[in-house]
Amino acid sequence: MSGNTTGIVFKVTTWGESHGKATGVVVDGCPPNIPLNESDIQRELDRRRPGQHTSSSPRKEEDIAEILSGTFEGKTTGTPISIVITNRDVRSGDYNQIKDLFRPGHGDFTYFKKYGIRDYRGGGRASGRETAARVAAGAIAKKIIASEGMEITAYTVELGGVAVENLSMNNIWRNRLFCPDMKAAEKMEKRLEEARERGDSLGGIVEIIVKGCPPSLGEPVFDKIDADLAKALMSIGTVKGVEIGAGFRAAKMPGSECNDPITPEGFATNNAGGILAGITNGEDIVMRIACKPIASIEKTQQSIDIHGKSTTLSVTGRHDVSVIPRIIPVCEAMVSMVLADHLLRQKAIS
Repeated sequence: MSGNTTGIVFKVTTWGESHGKATGVVVDGCPPNIPLNESDIQRELDRRRPGQHTSSSPRKEEDIAEILSGTFEGKTTGTPISIVITNRDVRSGDYNQIKDLFRPGHGDFTYFKKYGIRDYRGGGRASGRETAARVAAGAIAKKIIASEGMEITAYTVELGGVAVENLSMNNIWRNRLFCPDMKAAEKMEKRLEEARERGDSLGGIVEIIVKGCPPSLGEPVFDKIDADLAKALMSIGTVKGVEIGAGFRAAKMPGSECNDPITPEGFATNNAGGILAGITNGEDIVMRIACKPIASIEKTQQSIDIHGKSTTLSVTGRHDVSVIPRIIPVCEAMVSMVLADHLLRQKAIS
């Protein structure tokens, strides 16, 4: 299996399965002398781990990060950083009844067709558990970009059809869904509980803003930073769409409205989302991702087994009702990795 590594200078390789002994990541290309300890990584992992919200899986993983290499006396050495996260609360027996069935919305069918074998325990490599390794790597990337004044914030702008109306960034940390609209957050919580009672799941939209990004990051033509950001976010299993700046609204605008006027003080508007011709322009980078509903639901669904025979199934066990809010730190991690990679690439030529 290829495709487990991302980045050119700041390279990240994740490994492990949902119900294997552990999951982890190797980060290569991190500069030396960056302060880093396990608490830095743990802080990010604690935001992603299950069991903290009524919409999340009750699986009790502590997600304790252990740094195996690449640091000395609390600083990076410039050598590969290896991090392991042991899987502790594993109940593989929950999947015995459906091990020969393809779950709708999952990677069961496609993995089986591609490799002729699959780890049915929680989805194996295709499980959302893999994102724990991404978040660990993102914690390191955040250190790199923070040293250049960059800051990333992701938050919920829609869930189950409920959209924010009054955006106040101070509210993001005041509710469990990281929603900037407290009234919308209350409605979202209600939708989540209703979906849980129905044995169903919900999707949503997350917005990500990068402040303090300098102009010049991005490598035309095929390594445009918006292309790399879109790919990084789309590589998250739940993501089905990415918008940057005005996004799809730009298709409805005339050029006179879509173009961002340039003044001596800077850009007058930001329909470009902080990126022009694949290179950052110094404005805030603004992105949105569309997250599909969780595929594991208790409602009975039509499917087939590995022999092609028609069947129905209900997926029971410990599953999230929505990827929100656990997807929030994953989004920040992926954006951080791309920015760290392009920052280091820019430093190489400047």
